[in-house]
Amino acid sequence: QVQLVESGGGLVQPGGSLRLSCAASGSFLRILTMGWYRQAPGKQRELVATITSGGSINYADSVLGRFTISSDNAKNTVYLQMNSLKHEEPAVYRCSCCAVVRSGTEGYWGQGTQGTGSS
Repeated sequence: QVQLVESGGGLVQPGGSLRLSCAASGSFLRILTMGWYRQAPGKQRELVATITSGGSINYADSVLGRFTISSDNAKNTVYLQMNSLKHEEPAVYRCSCCAVVRSGTEGYWGQGTQGTGSS
């Protein structure tokens, strides 16, 4: 019912920057929250940052001051600007959202994009 398409992933050296985008489409009444999670091979998935349609933002302590989440509500799109990437942060970044649909409130996941690596 809601599709999330991520873009902007790539291989970046530690210390580099990357900007990820995620656009929501499909049949829904409104997006309540959009956010980013990341998971490295062999490690648990962790929340990176979230933003509500009202503009409330939540960051993981590990990325505070280096990453910035933003959104364009009119386009149902969320962005993640990642600066000063650390060597331990290569991971697959996945977009998520919580949306109001006809049957209630549901969560959705994107397929993921490689956000960091070596280059």
